[in-house]
Amino acid sequence: MTMQTDVMYRPSGRFRSNHAGAHVSSEVGGFGVFRDQTPFLRYPDARRIDLRATLRDPFGETHVRRFEQRSAIDVYAVVDLSASMSFVGAVDRFAVACDICAALAFSATRLGDRFGLIAGGDVVSARVFCPATRSRRAALRAVDKLREESPAGASVEGLKDAAKRLGAARKLVLLISDFRWSTRLTRSVFDLLALHDVLPVALVDSCELDPPRWGLLELRDPETARRRLMVMRPALREKWIDAEARRRDRLIELAAGRLRPPIFIENRFDPKSLSSRLMTA
Repeated sequence: MTMQTDVMYRPSGRFRSNHAGAHVSSEVGGFGVFRDQTPFLRYPDARRIDLRATLRDPFGETHVRRFEQRSAIDVYAVVDLSASMSFVGAVDRFAVACDICAALAFSATRLGDRFGLIAGGDVVSARVFCPATRSRRAALRAVDKLREESPAGASVEGLKDAAKRLGAARKLVLLISDFRWSTRLTRSVFDLLALHDVLPVALVDSCELDPPRWGLLELRDPETARRRLMVMRPALREKWIDAEARRRDRLIELAAGRLRPPIFIENRFDPKSLSSRLMTA
């Protein structure tokens, strides 16, 4: 069973929805937080006539009050199933991704939102795919199926199909990956998802950021399974660290103008830390 951990999140912008919920909506109505006043002919609701605004109007036009409606939204986790997600260093990277999905599934359904799950490497996993649902049991069951997966894809080409499965209505999407993708593929996936409110969640292992100054390292390419011995030395270590910093900067640059700024999670998933970043991102 998945653990039940709460994370808080705040969507960016306004969403359209037919269901009442906890988030600011683009819909207006007769109840909620006061938004503005508008002519009666534009919003003909006699119950909301604003007498003061009507009496002040020099042209004698009738005005009504409009209020912001609170609505439920669809929250999706889109998870990378390429082979690099199977890396185990300071932590098991894929297990961390599953823990984030479990917390999101529990929290979204508790708030009255719908949770959906899409995972893929070379192709989208049909077994894991879960359309947005308000059923907590169904949402957590989908995460349990995700835990049974073994990341093995040679690429994330399948995530291009995620945009089609998300549909046209705007959704809050957490894109969870290590983002060890080519620039071309990253730009392509980001462009396809740009219609939605997307938060890239980059999983980082401290072993990748701080290699030893000296030592013999055995490196394995998870996509090709090729192994390689490397003699680590201070000069090579500096190049390694610089390459990781440039990869991080590239991800931030590619997200700019398309998605929200990436959230970097080093090693373990901390619900409080992630919540604070999801609320302010």
